Amino acid sequence: MCGRFFVVHTPDALAQAFGATLGETVAQMVASPSYNVAPGQPVLVVRHDRKHARRSLDALRWGLIPHFAKDASGAYRCINARAETVDTRPSYRAAFEKRRCLFAVDGFFEWRSEGKTKQPYAIALKTREPFGIAGVWENWKDPNSGEWLRTCALITTEANELVAPVHGRMPAIVRAEDHARWLGEVPATPAELKAMLQPFDPHKMDMWPVSTRVNTPKNDDPSLIEPTTGSPSTG
Repeated sequence: MCGRFFVVHTPDALAQAFGATLGETVAQMVASPSYNVAPGQPVLVVRHDRKHARRSLDALRWGLIPHFAKDASGAYRCINARAETVDTRPSYRAAFEKRRCLFAVDGFFEWRSEGKTKQPYAIALKTREPFGIAGVWENWKDPNSGEWLRTCALITTEANELVAPVHGRMPAIVRAEDHARWLGEVPATPAELKAMLQPFDPHKMDMWPVSTRVNTPKNDDPSLIEPTTGSPSTG
């Protein structure tokens, strides 16, 4: 499971990196940069705006509420969708078909058990460029208030050789050349979409130990992604 990530670039810089326009709610909903993004918080995702035929960087809440849900209580169980079943599980099936997105991030955290403690690690691209994690999003209308909520879940896959010693899963990073097909800007078959959800090239990534302060979501400052000991591990 991936339950935490970090965003160093500003929304403007992310929009430029992904060739997107800024959505209207981004400035009001998202604090950026954020070094400890947790489930339940607004997150920045890239979507295909079919009406205007363009990409949009929008703020959605992390924790998908299926369109058929009677209430929002299950959102925290739907922060990650597995690549192996995202196209078949009822909570994600319709979103995988019609509402795919990219989480715009600079890196993510995973934890390795070391005796009675868990050591967190930060993982990013060697270039330190932002990248897109495969995700799905959904519209849900609160039956009591009538309010519409847009929520999302990121997709995980098997860990690559770099991440595997720490955790068995990792976010499914979509290669830049596949963004258009993943977002639905150009046609792609279900098989082609599933093929994008593979472990990312470990030789293009770094991983390093960070402070256990990241274990507490309220901690949010640049020191959370600074190496604690040694130099970064590379793929």
